[in-house]
Amino acid sequence: MQCHAGSITSQGILRNGSSFVELTLPDTDPQPRRDLEWSKQFQYNLFLHSALLYSSPQLKIRESRRAGDGALTPNGSP
Repeated sequence: MQCHAGSITSQGILRNGSSFVELTLPDTDPQPRRDLEWSKQFQYNLFLHSALLYSSPQLKIRESRRAGDGALTPNGSP
């Protein structure tokens, strides 16, 4: 999935001894949000310019919520 309008924010979180990744997809491009909203799992690749820095394993969506500005924030873990 690529976000063509706006940027995706990604952060790793450690809570109660468990770690997960949380993505925030802006409200400017509805298709990626719609695709992820209906998914049960996702995988993401982190690039710097054109170099792949990290490729996640398949992550199961544990929770998703909408921010006040319409952005979708799902979190997932292996």
